[in-house]
Amino acid sequence: MNSTGYYDFTIIVPIYNEEDNMEALEQRLGTFLPRCREKACVLFVDDGSTDSSLEGLKGICGRNPDMYYLSFQRNAGLSAAIKAGIDYCESKYCGYMDADLQTDPEDFNLLLEDIASYAMVIGIRANRKDSFFKNLQSKIANGFRRMMTGDGAIDTGCPLKVLHTDVARRLPLFKGMHRFLPALVLLQDGCSYKQVPVRHYPRVAGKSKYHLWNRLWGPFADCFAYRWMKPRYINYKIGSSKL
Repeated sequence: MNSTGYYDFTIIVPIYNEEDNMEALEQRLGTFLPRCREKACVLFVDDGSTDSSLEGLKGICGRNPDMYYLSFQRNAGLSAAIKAGIDYCESKYCGYMDADLQTDPEDFNLLLEDIASYAMVIGIRANRKDSFFKNLQSKIANGFRRMMTGDGAIDTGCPLKVLHTDVARRLPLFKGMHRFLPALVLLQDGCSYKQVPVRHYPRVAGKSKYHLWNRLWGPFADCFAYRWMKPRYINYKIGSSKL
């Protein structure tokens, strides 16, 4: 068992070239951890950053006993970073947030309020502070995804999510899977999720890693992959055994 096993909740924070956000991340997460509803830690996953983000993470984790990090040898993408966080998380619950601080870690407490009753609780960004064009792209992508998957999720792009770690580990993971977490959770027998409004802020440092191509075309293509996978997904429960 690694160090995250001594906590009830692990916050996974993927990092890719976010050197300008390191100081604010340390301050906001450090302030939140003692106020979290569950005994919590942070697991940063550096996705092969080419700036000074990794050096910043090493300093943060050296100063804060409840903060840890993993570092990829090379860039593998957001979904890979989330998967690595889930793979290396040993706590009962795991959560996810972006490093851009457009959402507030304090709102994890809103999600944790109901996590005992659901496999996953996700945020919905209220009063989004993004540009008109970015909001329009998200609205189109979310609408198409709901039609194709039937997951009912209003805002899968909101990075604030909390899951039972054992459920998260059973999810079929692939590039782009972070947009399909509600649909993937619903594939599990007896699993459901809840949506909760959370706060949203404009990005104040660093640059967005998303553009028209990976915000619209990627999710559209993945919807067809999900439709192919859904009737073929394997579900089973052990009745008895002798191992």
